[in-house]
Amino acid sequence: MSSFDFVVIGSGPGGYTGAIRAAQLGYSVAIIEKDPTLGGTCLNVGCIPSKVMLESSEHYATAKKGQLQKHGVETSTVSLNLNTLLKRKDSVVKELTQGVAFLMKKNKVQVIQGKGKFVSTSQIEITNKENKKATISFKKALIATGSVPNSIPGVTIDEDRVVSSTGALSLSPVPKKLIVIGAGYIGLELGSVWNKLGSEVHVLEYANGNLITADDDMIFLSNDKGESWTEKQINILDQPTNFTSLV
Repeated sequence: MSSFDFVVIGSGPGGYTGAIRAAQLGYSVAIIEKDPTLGGTCLNVGCIPSKVMLESSEHYATAKKGQLQKHGVETSTVSLNLNTLLKRKDSVVKELTQGVAFLMKKNKVQVIQGKGKFVSTSQIEITNKENKKATISFKKALIATGSVPNSIPGVTIDEDRVVSSTGALSLSPVPKKLIVIGAGYIGLELGSVWNKLGSEVHVLEYANGNLITADDDMIFLSNDKGESWTEKQINILDQPTNFTSLV
């Protein structure tokens, strides 16, 4: 049985930075990750790919609206190559996740692929993708398992017609109409991406307003210092009672 001073479950930004710091302090460290690549939700299917797509969609929208002409850039014909956009997103994700793997190797952190489960106060059982099990012992452990998309009663996420935030990173072709359930930062960001790429976007929010968990100044900034979401051609319906007219 392998033994470590410090074991981390989850290789997202919380997990891999914790593993690196523990290694720098002289601990023997292992990090357990159930997915094929390191980096967790943020690097693989969260913050990073969504920001890459947001940047690309903004470039497209700027050119499409003729806003580059004032800079002397003539764009008489503007078209979207969605396949190239998605390939760029995947390329950036691959580069960054490989960077995390390099940091693990550099800091002598042992990467263990599989799903970890505590079986005692000093042992973790790991099940890999072949369903083979192994047990390691530890002195200290950090749980950094991150997050997964949530659903609502009566809605089945099939990642085809009904997608989670993960599926929304790979839609093809650009949907003519997109309904986003939830006006938090994830819903508004991905709604903005597909709206800039040509979708008619409607956002449904149960609460009264968007970004309700954020500070007022952040909500103001999200509105581009006062520009309404209507002006951005994104329709936000808060406290909706009837969705059938949008389907």
